[in-house]
Amino acid sequence: MTTMTVLGAVLGGALVGCAGTSGDAPGDRPAAASTTPSRAPSSAPPAATTPSGIAPGPTGLAPVLTRGPKNAAKVVALTFDADMTADEGPRAAAGEHFDNPELIALLRRLKVPATVFMTGRWAEEYPSQARSIGTDPLFEIGNHSYSHYAFTSPCYGLPTMKKDAIRGEVERAFGAIRKTGARNVVPYFRFPGGCYDDASLRTLAAEKVTAVQWDVVSGDAFATDADAVAEQVLDGVKPGSLVVMHCTRSAAPVTGQAVSRVVPELRRRGYRFVKVSDLKRG
Repeated sequence: MTTMTVLGAVLGGALVGCAGTSGDAPGDRPAAASTTPSRAPSSAPPAATTPSGIAPGPTGLAPVLTRGPKNAAKVVALTFDADMTADEGPRAAAGEHFDNPELIALLRRLKVPATVFMTGRWAEEYPSQARSIGTDPLFEIGNHSYSHYAFTSPCYGLPTMKKDAIRGEVERAFGAIRKTGARNVVPYFRFPGGCYDDASLRTLAAEKVTAVQWDVVSGDAFATDADAVAEQVLDGVKPGSLVVMHCTRSAAPVTGQAVSRVVPELRRRGYRFVKVSDLKRG
C-alpha cells in the first residue's frame, strides 16, 4: 500500500493538541505554513467495512475507515486531533499551548458530537481536560499514538519510530488517556500525520483497533483565514463524510471560528453531526 500522507503541512515535526490555559506561545513556535488551507490529494485509503474492535480480515491488516457507508444519510463526523509530541514538554512549560478549551466549549454550546484523537503525551500534559472530554457523552476519545512520531517515512518531517515500537506506542497512549479518568475511549487509531503503510497496519492489527482517516481535509493546520478553512470543509462534505480538524491554539488558531461557520451552515443544509462510532454504524 502506498504511504498515505494527506494532512496539511506539519512544520518542524508536529501538529499540537486540543483543550488548558491562555496565552501566546514563545518564539519557538513553528511559523505559519500559509494563510489558506491545504487541499487533500485525489487518492484516499479505502473505507473499512469491518466493525471496529474485531479481528482483522484474512490479509492480517487493521481495517481503515475514511468515511461512512456510501449510502449514508446526511450525517457528518467532525474529528479533532489533540497533537503533542513527546519532546514538546519544554515548549509547553515555556507557555506554548497545545490545547484549545474554547473550541471544546464551543462544541458543547453548539451541541456538536465529536471524536477527539488524542496523543498520550497530550493527555499527560492536560489530564483534567482529557478527563473532561472523556467523561462527556458528547465526545469520544480515539488514540493518536503516545509520541506523535511517524509510523512510516517520509511524513512531514516527523521523527520516525521503529516498527517494533508501534504496539508499545498504541498501548502507552491508551494507558495515559485512561489514567486521566477518561471513560469514553474507543478502539480507533489515527496515524500521526496520516502516514502509514502495510507494515504499520499489520502491526496495528494486533491491537484490534480500526485506523481512522478522513475524506475531508479542513486545512486548519497553521491557517490564519477562518473563512477559507470553513469554505474548504463546506465544499468537501458529502453524506457520510469524516472531517479532520485540530483543537490546538498554537498550530490551528482559527479552527473555532471556522467551526462557528461550518456547523450552522451544514445544519441548514440538512446535515446531522455524529461521532465516528455512530458514523460506522451507519
